[in-house]
Amino acid sequence: MSDDGFREFVEVRYGDLLRTAYLLTGSRDAAQDLLQNALVVTMRRWRQVDEPMAYVRRVMVNERTSLWRRLGSRELLTAIVPQREQPDGTDRLAERDQLLTALRRLPARMRAVLVLRYWEELSEMETAQLLGCSVGTVKSQASRGLARLRDVLGESGDSQVPSKVTVGGIA
Repeated sequence: MSDDGFREFVEVRYGDLLRTAYLLTGSRDAAQDLLQNALVVTMRRWRQVDEPMAYVRRVMVNERTSLWRRLGSRELLTAIVPQREQPDGTDRLAERDQLLTALRRLPARMRAVLVLRYWEELSEMETAQLLGCSVGTVKSQASRGLARLRDVLGESGDSQVPSKVTVGGIA
């Protein structure tokens, strides 16, 4: 069975897709599971897929949103970081942890908008198409999401939303 470029696509884009999955889930293990499931779905429909990156992102967002709905408030995310020596750059690690903690506190759609717009650097139009909503919804969700992040980060003593950071060791 010929994969018509699917294997090459996965080899080239795996890191980018894993980073997106991590930002959507907040956990390396959950990100790997989410990406694996999305790639299986994509592989089954590979010959019909015109825009592979957009398709895989859409599958991941849909899968994660479905999970959020199924789990509701049963999912418990914790901000406790294991104690270990941190090499130089502890400020960046602390900033990243603080940002991820704040991001986890956002509703699913708002979090997806922020991840796609600011980490994936998609346009408002591309984000709207991926999420199946209007550009206006993307704008308002992004604006409200950034305001919420600023509020949450302000509570912890840092009133600025950090610029793009390396997340979970995934560049």
